[in-house]
Amino acid sequence: MWQKSPLGQLLVNEKIITSQQLHAALEEQKKTKELLGVTLVRLGFVDEESIYLPVLAAQLGVSFVNLRTAVISPEALAKIPAKVAEHYQVMPISWQENILTVAVNRPLDVRLLDDLSVVCRTKVKPVLASTKEILDAIRKYYGVGADTIEQMMQTASFKEKVQESVETVETLDSEASIAKFINQILLEAQQKQATDIHIEPFENELKIRYRIDGVLYDAKAPSNIKHFKDAISSRIKVLSNLNIAEKRLPQDGRFKLQASGVDLDLRVSFLPTPFGESIVIRLLSSSKLYRLSDLGLPPAEEKILDELLQKPHGIIFLTGPTGSGKTTTLYSCLSRVNTIDKKIITIEDPVEYQLKGVTQIQVNPRIGLTFAAGLRSMLRHDPDVMMVGEVRDTETAEITIQVALTGHLVFSTLHTNDAASAVARLVDMGVEPYLVSSSVLCFIAQRLVRLLCPHCKISAVVTEDMVKEFGLNRSDITNFKIYEAKGCEACGLTGYQGRQAIFEFLTLTEDIRTLILQKSSSTQIRNKAIQLGMRTLRQSGWEKVQQGLTSPSEVIRVTQEEDI
Repeated sequence: MWQKSPLGQLLVNEKIITSQQLHAALEEQKKTKELLGVTLVRLGFVDEESIYLPVLAAQLGVSFVNLRTAVISPEALAKIPAKVAEHYQVMPISWQENILTVAVNRPLDVRLLDDLSVVCRTKVKPVLASTKEILDAIRKYYGVGADTIEQMMQTASFKEKVQESVETVETLDSEASIAKFINQILLEAQQKQATDIHIEPFENELKIRYRIDGVLYDAKAPSNIKHFKDAISSRIKVLSNLNIAEKRLPQDGRFKLQASGVDLDLRVSFLPTPFGESIVIRLLSSSKLYRLSDLGLPPAEEKILDELLQKPHGIIFLTGPTGSGKTTTLYSCLSRVNTIDKKIITIEDPVEYQLKGVTQIQVNPRIGLTFAAGLRSMLRHDPDVMMVGEVRDTETAEITIQVALTGHLVFSTLHTNDAASAVARLVDMGVEPYLVSSSVLCFIAQRLVRLLCPHCKISAVVTEDMVKEFGLNRSDITNFKIYEAKGCEACGLTGYQGRQAIFEFLTLTEDIRTLILQKSSSTQIRNKAIQLGMRTLRQSGWEKVQQGLTSPSEVIRVTQEEDI
């Protein structure tokens, strides 16, 4: 029987590892003093979840459970408080006939089992699970920070019994607990690679959501969190150096935080609502700066952009809605032209990433430092290249164009649906068509499409609807595969992991300049550009589909305006 064999010899007998590997692991174990199984996993000789733990469970005479697929009963969850589950790293699974089945990573720890029996007031039956799966399950079923919220609720309840005010509770109620809860939220968001955290108050709940790959997902949070919404707001305001007494006006701030060894750079925005302040926290990281080659540009379009970056003067506009990756592309362009012989100045709102060797200015309208005012001052600093975070009004547009006409290369952004619409947007601002045609080099529209999870994407067939949506001919779709999303543990059941940009380059050729001078419509300009070889956003997306990187439904989702 397995139970009577030492673990190492058992693995050798079952031909899971070799004698040489066992010897190496035993030598390593003498140095580290850790369990042999831990050493075998760390050295890569066995896989913890599929090999080591099932064998260990059989050797110890207990059952092994996969918590990813296990059904967790509400009755079992109610037996063990969140703080106990977190402290002992255990996960209740089921409660039947007064026996509580609990997943643990130390099934022979008698003291642990005795403690759980006392807390639950019932007999405990241990089953073996991996530590990672236990911690993931605790966050999934109890909610992130549930143990912290439980502790604060107990403290608050005690203080209410002695009739202390809410303000005193918030002051005395271990600010470290609120800080710990916020750290837990931030860390989970960072681990899930979220770009934004939304903390939203409603009449009877406080909802927390993460934006991951451009889509919002609910973060499992304990229901009691609603009692601490003011304390959470105050803590974030303190970190951001904002006015904690002001709850009627929007506020914006920024702070840096190190949580469990992870450096986080965060941008914060507060918005008053009838039920409290809605908070959005954007997670920024200087390590996320990209090179042009990382953006996913097709070779032909990368060559076009490279040629544009060699121009001595003119404007390159990035267009698209908020969150379409315009800023990342702008920084990538600046990184390409950032050489020792060039003076580069940017004016932004806000400065999202620090670029070495680039002078960056933060807009501050409260003291009169607007885009237009900053642009005028920047010209006196003898720049070669300038970046204007966004052209929002006539004054900024006119000054930006004058800067380009006087011998500077300028980068900026506009909020439009496609490249051709940017011309109409500038004209609507009051810019004369001849100034647009003579100063702008290129309008680049872009979107971000989610990339299919490589672990679970599945083959699909091209349907008649797809042929119609993408304007294809049947002859174009005969000899290649397409894929759709499925969802697995690796991608959080979404079917997608990461994002990549798709682009639409409207270069101002002589034909396009003529149409602009004739005050032609966006549709006419767009149609002419397509005749001249411009690939639309949807066509760019179809190329990603052909490469197996994304799905047709994802491309259609982010380019819906092309249907209008």
